[in-house]
Amino acid sequence: MFFAPPCSTVEVVSPLEKIIVDKIRAEGPLSFDVFMDAALYYPGLGYYMKQGSSIGRSGDYYTSPHLHSLFGAMIGVQMEEMRQALGSPGRFQIVEIGAGMGHLAEDMLVYLSRKETLTHFEYIIVERNPFVKSIQQECLQDFADRVSWRSSLSELDGVTGCILSNELLDAFPVKLVEMHDDLMEICLNVSESGFIETPLPAGDLLRSYFEEFGIDPRKRFRRGYKTEVNLAVRGWLKEISSKLVSGFVLTIDYGYPAGDYYDEERVCGTLLCYHRHQRVDDPYRNVGDQDITAHVNFSALRKWSEEIGLQTLGFTAQGPYLISLGIDRVVRELLGDEPDSHEISKIKGLILPQGMGESHKVMVGCRGVGTPVLRGFGLRNMLRKL
Repeated sequence: MFFAPPCSTVEVVSPLEKIIVDKIRAEGPLSFDVFMDAALYYPGLGYYMKQGSSIGRSGDYYTSPHLHSLFGAMIGVQMEEMRQALGSPGRFQIVEIGAGMGHLAEDMLVYLSRKETLTHFEYIIVERNPFVKSIQQECLQDFADRVSWRSSLSELDGVTGCILSNELLDAFPVKLVEMHDDLMEICLNVSESGFIETPLPAGDLLRSYFEEFGIDPRKRFRRGYKTEVNLAVRGWLKEISSKLVSGFVLTIDYGYPAGDYYDEERVCGTLLCYHRHQRVDDPYRNVGDQDITAHVNFSALRKWSEEIGLQTLGFTAQGPYLISLGIDRVVRELLGDEPDSHEISKIKGLILPQGMGESHKVMVGCRGVGTPVLRGFGLRNMLRKL
């Protein structure tokens, strides 16, 4: 786990670092979420917003779709079930937000085409980075008549179908807090040697966040306890909720219920940085050239979803979800009765706890479809833990 040192000494070596430093010098200490937003999303310079963003085995990290195409096929199975729950409309929209290199979409569409149900589905990708969009378009050229793009959620019309995200929320900018004599928010200042973490008294917004989930930082957090608060999820939920006419919200990401996230022993929080598949202990290095992530508080995701009228149907780990959804049947269907050991090894990475089977969680919310029972939560539904 990452625990940032109280002072990071990096030289300003990139245009993006200079922009951030100039902003601090002009406006004063910068909250960490503003820094993280710039590091990941500054136009043309942020990690996710520049040309040459690299995701996959040759890049900084890879996700379930990079591990095996079967993952996309299983999400295709889920889309078929959701469409049936909606009454099998002639047009079911799949809206993927942050589609990476397009592999999840490709594998899902390949599966649906094999099942001869593709004509009922329309795929929409929301992608901010025009360079990544061009890669997605090349990847999905065989499905050009099924896929369209939007650069922001504001461009979406009313959605009937499913709004999907896979490892999206972990990249939302987070605030950092640290326990001293009282709860403090970590902000950034600069010296001649680089960025300096500066603790300032936490405001009412951060204090009320912990109160929402029954957490008293003074009682639970020891001195030096450091963790993250993702407030950006709340605004995102309101935005997608305003676009969903009827259907589902499917969220796949790594994270915990609030009680586990803010366990008193998790003293270093969950903030992680990745550069060329290596963990980096300092978010102030490689600014714009490394990924910065934090786990998702799924209790917040459920609570804030339900406050705006989305009903939560299920929450479970990825392994039990894929097994309940029928991954063994789809393996036989796509790979035969005796897939080779290399295929089996990669598939195990999707479902076993040592791989992504336990770290990654799946949550589904809905609106306007009653209370359907989805197969993916048949083996283990952990809603009560939220």
